[in-house]
Amino acid sequence: MVKGKRRLDFILLMVTLALMGMGIVMVYSTSAIIAGDRFGDPYYFLKRQALYASVGFVLMILMMFLPYDILKRFAYPIFILSILLLIAVLIPGIGHRAGGAMRWVKISSFSFQPSEFAKLGLVVFLAYFLAKKEEKIRSFSFGFLPTVLLSGLIIALVMKEPDFGAAFFLTTMVFLLLFLSGARVIYMVGAFLIAIPVAYTLLMSVGYRYKRVMSFIRPWEDPNGTSFQIIQSFLSFGSGGIFGLGLGEGRQKLFFLPAPHTDFIFSVIGEELGLVGAMVVVLLFFILTLRGIQIGLSLGDRFGAYLALGITLMISLQAVINMGVVLGLLPTKGLTLPFISYGGTSLVANCVGVGILLHLSTHVERR
Repeated sequence: MVKGKRRLDFILLMVTLALMGMGIVMVYSTSAIIAGDRFGDPYYFLKRQALYASVGFVLMILMMFLPYDILKRFAYPIFILSILLLIAVLIPGIGHRAGGAMRWVKISSFSFQPSEFAKLGLVVFLAYFLAKKEEKIRSFSFGFLPTVLLSGLIIALVMKEPDFGAAFFLTTMVFLLLFLSGARVIYMVGAFLIAIPVAYTLLMSVGYRYKRVMSFIRPWEDPNGTSFQIIQSFLSFGSGGIFGLGLGEGRQKLFFLPAPHTDFIFSVIGEELGLVGAMVVVLLFFILTLRGIQIGLSLGDRFGAYLALGITLMISLQAVINMGVVLGLLPTKGLTLPFISYGGTSLVANCVGVGILLHLSTHVERR
């Protein structure tokens, strides 16, 4: 192989900025009326999202120039900090309860969601841990089991909030990384079979989770109750057609579709920008995923490769789950659409992740 000049992956950078720009526009479109009614300022969510995007962009640029060996050196401290932040959420007076869950740490008027940073922290730690194990990952006692147990600490704390959707997401991400690292499939199948009754118990023992599953299986049986959100999502997509009703012209966001600027923002994209707009979003995430995979597979360093693939999984898997939920292909899980949904912690964490990916792209040898 002829080595060429290392350069930044500008396609990845442009795709990320396009998603962030679309997010700012759609957050305003979906939230202006809600913000005006609730806060007396139609620009309330727009201003906050623009601020989060600015912070995220600055951190992304900084991470582009941070040697990724530093992340390798601080993998354990990052992992421990993630655990401590998740524990802090559960402490009364520090953790902030909203919607029946303790998922935020609130300091004065500032709040953030530790589980979003924990996703990135877990990716960094797993990249280090799996790279260090190398061939031992095929061993149950020295590779597979320690990885599952250590990851399980993060997942258990997220479940305690409770946040079943995020816990499911993290579990899936861990097993995909184990698969990519060469762990024995038989171990993963065995763990999956053990997890089935546990997941079933967690779902059926809590009323609202059971209702979510039932509304997914039979959405038309309770259109004014547990199925209200997904039915409104169907109406959004159905009324959008090929080219949409026009930016800002959506109707379901007018107090019909709950959380139109967060979990179900993709529904409004389908309504206002139509199938064409929705497919543009899908294409952007596809390109981001493809570039991330290419970076990971082109790196000779195991830690860098796992880090790139893990960050790509972190973003793309969440996007797939969010889109699956709003299209009725998956039960409601409360996961946002990366870079587009309103939410400061998620946006900043994903920007940091892309910043690391961009830095890793400069270590790929060009032909």
